[in-house]
Amino acid sequence: MNSLTIFCFAVSAVFVVMACVRADRVRAWRESLNPSAPEVPDSAFVLARILFLGMAAVGLYSGFQGLAVSDGAAWNGDELTSAVSGATEALDGDVAYAGPHEGVPADFGGDYAMKVADEVTSHGGGDAPGPGSVDATLTGPRAPKEAHYTITADGTPAAFCLHVKVNRKKDGDYEAPGIAGGSYPQYAYAFDVTSRKGDC
Repeated sequence: MNSLTIFCFAVSAVFVVMACVRADRVRAWRESLNPSAPEVPDSAFVLARILFLGMAAVGLYSGFQGLAVSDGAAWNGDELTSAVSGATEALDGDVAYAGPHEGVPADFGGDYAMKVADEVTSHGGGDAPGPGSVDATLTGPRAPKEAHYTITADGTPAAFCLHVKVNRKKDGDYEAPGIAGGSYPQYAYAFDVTSRKGDC
Protein backbone atom coordinates (compact mmCIF):
# COMPACT_ATOMS: atom_id res chain seq x y z
CA MET A 1 0.00 0.00 0.00
CA ASN A 2 1.59 3.31 -1.05
CA SER A 3 1.54 6.59 0.89
CA LEU A 4 -1.09 8.23 -1.33
CA THR A 5 -3.52 5.37 -0.73
CA ILE A 6 -2.97 5.59 3.04
CA PHE A 7 -3.51 9.36 2.88
CA CYS A 8 -6.84 8.91 1.05
CA PHE A 9 -8.12 6.47 3.68
CA ALA A 10 -6.92 8.68 6.55
CA VAL A 11 -8.59 11.81 5.15
CA SER A 12 -11.82 9.87 4.56
CA ALA A 13 -11.80 8.75 8.19
CA VAL A 14 -11.36 12.38 9.34
CA PHE A 15 -14.31 13.51 7.20
CA VAL A 16 -16.52 10.75 8.64
CA VAL A 17 -15.59 11.79 12.20
CA MET A 18 -16.36 15.44 11.36
CA ALA A 19 -19.74 14.46 9.94
CA CYS A 20 -20.57 12.65 13.19
CA VAL A 21 -19.91 15.66 15.48
CA ARG A 22 -23.16 16.78 17.14
CA ALA A 23 -24.57 20.23 16.34
CA ASP A 24 -24.86 21.29 20.00
CA ARG A 25 -21.13 20.59 20.49
CA VAL A 26 -20.25 22.85 17.56
CA ARG A 27 -22.58 25.58 18.86
CA ALA A 28 -21.03 25.37 22.32
CA TRP A 29 -17.52 25.58 20.87
CA ARG A 30 -18.44 28.62 18.73
CA GLU A 31 -20.07 30.31 21.66
CA SER A 32 -16.98 29.81 23.80
CA LEU A 33 -14.84 31.43 21.12
CA ASN A 34 -17.23 34.22 20.13
CA PRO A 35 -20.33 34.63 22.30
CA SER A 36 -21.77 37.30 20.00
CA ALA A 37 -21.60 35.12 16.86
CA PRO A 38 -24.96 34.40 15.22
CA GLU A 39 -26.41 30.93 15.79
CA VAL A 40 -25.83 28.39 13.02
CA PRO A 41 -29.12 26.95 11.66
CA ASP A 42 -29.77 23.19 11.60
CA SER A 43 -29.86 23.22 7.77
CA ALA A 44 -26.19 24.29 7.73
CA PHE A 45 -25.22 21.25 9.79
CA VAL A 46 -27.18 18.97 7.44
CA LEU A 47 -25.40 20.42 4.41
CA ALA A 48 -22.03 20.15 6.16
CA ARG A 49 -22.65 16.48 6.98
CA ILE A 50 -23.62 15.75 3.37
CA LEU A 51 -20.47 17.54 2.18
CA PHE A 52 -18.17 15.70 4.61
CA LEU A 53 -19.66 12.29 3.78
CA GLY A 54 -19.41 13.04 0.06
CA MET A 55 -15.72 13.94 0.39
CA ALA A 56 -15.17 10.79 2.49
CA ALA A 57 -16.75 8.69 -0.28
CA VAL A 58 -14.44 10.28 -2.87
CA GLY A 59 -11.43 9.58 -0.66
CA LEU A 60 -12.44 5.95 -0.17
CA TYR A 61 -12.97 5.50 -3.90
CA SER A 62 -9.54 6.98 -4.64
CA GLY A 63 -7.97 4.76 -1.99
CA PHE A 64 -9.48 1.57 -3.38
CA GLN A 65 -8.45 2.59 -6.89
CA GLY A 66 -4.92 3.00 -5.60
CA LEU A 67 -5.06 -0.47 -4.07
CA ALA A 68 -6.21 -1.94 -7.38
CA VAL A 69 -3.39 -0.23 -9.29
CA SER A 70 -0.83 -1.34 -6.70
CA ASP A 71 -2.06 -4.94 -6.83
CA GLY A 72 -1.83 -4.97 -10.62
CA ALA A 73 1.76 -3.68 -10.56
CA ALA A 74 3.29 -6.49 -8.49
CA TRP A 75 2.85 -10.20 -7.83
CA ASN A 76 2.05 -11.67 -4.44
CA GLY A 77 2.95 -15.14 -3.20
CA ASP A 78 -0.51 -16.65 -3.73
CA GLU A 79 -0.74 -15.34 -7.30
CA LEU A 80 2.66 -16.76 -8.20
CA THR A 81 1.88 -20.11 -6.55
CA SER A 82 -1.31 -20.45 -8.58
CA ALA A 83 0.37 -19.28 -11.80
CA VAL A 84 3.28 -21.73 -11.50
CA SER A 85 0.85 -24.57 -10.79
CA GLY A 86 -1.22 -23.69 -13.86
CA ALA A 87 1.86 -23.32 -16.06
CA THR A 88 3.20 -26.69 -14.90
CA GLU A 89 -0.04 -28.42 -15.85
CA ALA A 90 -0.10 -26.66 -19.24
CA LEU A 91 3.51 -27.53 -20.11
CA ASP A 92 3.47 -31.10 -18.80
CA GLY A 93 2.77 -33.62 -21.56
CA ASP A 94 3.46 -31.15 -24.34
CA VAL A 95 4.77 -32.83 -27.50
CA ALA A 96 7.26 -31.28 -29.91
CA TYR A 97 8.93 -32.57 -33.05
CA ALA A 98 12.43 -32.61 -34.51
CA GLY A 99 13.34 -33.56 -38.02
CA PRO A 100 14.66 -34.72 -40.34
CA HIS A 101 17.21 -35.87 -37.71
CA GLU A 102 16.67 -36.80 -34.07
CA GLY A 103 17.44 -34.04 -31.59
CA VAL A 104 15.75 -32.40 -28.60
CA PRO A 105 13.41 -29.72 -30.00
CA ALA A 106 14.03 -27.21 -27.21
CA ASP A 107 16.53 -24.42 -26.65
CA PHE A 108 16.57 -24.62 -22.85
CA GLY A 109 18.63 -21.47 -22.39
CA GLY A 110 16.64 -19.34 -24.84
CA ASP A 111 13.26 -19.94 -26.40
CA TYR A 112 12.06 -22.49 -23.84
CA ALA A 113 12.96 -20.21 -20.91
CA MET A 114 10.84 -17.48 -22.52
CA LYS A 115 8.02 -19.98 -23.04
CA VAL A 116 8.09 -20.92 -19.35
CA ALA A 117 7.96 -17.25 -18.26
CA ASP A 118 5.13 -16.48 -20.68
CA GLU A 119 3.16 -19.53 -19.53
CA VAL A 120 3.45 -18.50 -15.87
CA THR A 121 2.39 -14.95 -16.73
CA SER A 122 -0.64 -16.17 -18.69
CA HIS A 123 -1.86 -18.13 -15.64
CA GLY A 124 -1.54 -15.17 -13.28
CA GLY A 125 -5.16 -14.06 -13.43
CA GLY A 126 -6.66 -10.62 -13.96
CA ASP A 127 -4.90 -8.90 -11.05
CA ALA A 128 -1.39 -10.14 -11.81
CA PRO A 129 1.11 -8.02 -13.77
CA GLY A 130 1.63 -8.63 -17.46
CA PRO A 131 4.53 -9.74 -19.67
CA GLY A 132 8.05 -9.06 -18.46
CA SER A 133 7.21 -9.41 -14.76
CA VAL A 134 8.24 -13.09 -14.47
CA ASP A 135 11.76 -14.51 -14.79
CA ALA A 136 12.58 -18.13 -15.63
CA THR A 137 16.29 -18.54 -14.97
CA LEU A 138 18.01 -21.68 -16.21
CA THR A 139 19.86 -23.11 -13.21
CA GLY A 140 20.86 -26.59 -14.41
CA PRO A 141 21.65 -29.34 -14.99
CA ARG A 142 22.12 -28.18 -18.62
CA ALA A 143 21.90 -31.78 -19.77
CA PRO A 144 20.78 -32.38 -23.37
CA LYS A 145 17.34 -33.63 -22.31
CA GLU A 146 16.86 -32.00 -18.91
CA ALA A 147 16.73 -28.54 -17.35
CA HIS A 148 15.81 -26.71 -14.15
CA TYR A 149 14.38 -23.20 -14.00
CA THR A 150 14.06 -20.94 -10.96
CA ILE A 151 10.83 -18.94 -11.30
CA THR A 152 10.65 -15.51 -9.66
CA ALA A 153 8.36 -12.50 -10.13
CA ASP A 154 8.30 -8.78 -9.38
CA GLY A 155 6.85 -7.91 -5.98
CA THR A 156 7.30 -11.18 -4.08
CA PRO A 157 10.29 -13.02 -2.60
CA ALA A 158 8.66 -16.37 -3.42
CA ALA A 159 10.57 -18.66 -5.80
CA PHE A 160 9.74 -21.95 -7.49
CA CYS A 161 11.82 -24.66 -9.13
CA LEU A 162 10.46 -26.00 -12.41
CA HIS A 163 12.02 -29.25 -13.69
CA VAL A 164 11.77 -30.15 -17.38
CA LYS A 165 12.70 -33.53 -18.79
CA VAL A 166 12.32 -34.50 -22.44
CA ASN A 167 11.59 -38.10 -23.38
CA ARG A 168 11.59 -39.69 -26.80
CA LYS A 169 8.04 -40.59 -27.90
CA LYS A 170 8.43 -43.01 -30.78
CA ASP A 171 4.72 -43.70 -31.16
CA GLY A 172 4.25 -40.04 -32.07
CA ASP A 173 6.65 -40.08 -35.04
CA TYR A 174 5.27 -39.40 -38.47
CA GLU A 175 6.34 -38.70 -42.03
CA ALA A 176 5.88 -35.11 -43.14
CA PRO A 177 5.28 -34.40 -46.82
CA GLY A 178 8.27 -32.96 -48.61
CA ILE A 179 9.08 -31.36 -51.93
CA ALA A 180 8.32 -33.21 -55.19
CA GLY A 181 6.24 -35.90 -53.49
CA GLY A 182 8.92 -37.00 -51.05
CA SER A 183 8.70 -37.07 -47.26
CA TYR A 184 10.94 -36.67 -44.24
CA PRO A 185 10.62 -38.04 -40.71
CA GLN A 186 9.40 -36.04 -37.74
CA TYR A 187 10.62 -37.42 -34.39
CA ALA A 188 8.31 -36.86 -31.40
CA TYR A 189 9.44 -35.79 -27.91
CA ALA A 190 7.24 -35.49 -24.81
CA PHE A 191 7.94 -32.91 -22.09
CA ASP A 192 7.68 -34.09 -18.48
CA VAL A 193 7.31 -30.95 -16.32
CA THR A 194 7.08 -30.73 -12.52
CA SER A 195 7.50 -27.89 -10.04
CA ARG A 196 8.03 -27.29 -6.33
CA LYS A 197 8.40 -24.30 -4.05
CA GLY A 198 11.92 -22.99 -3.47
CA ASP A 199 15.06 -22.37 -5.50
CA CYS A 200 16.47 -25.14 -7.69
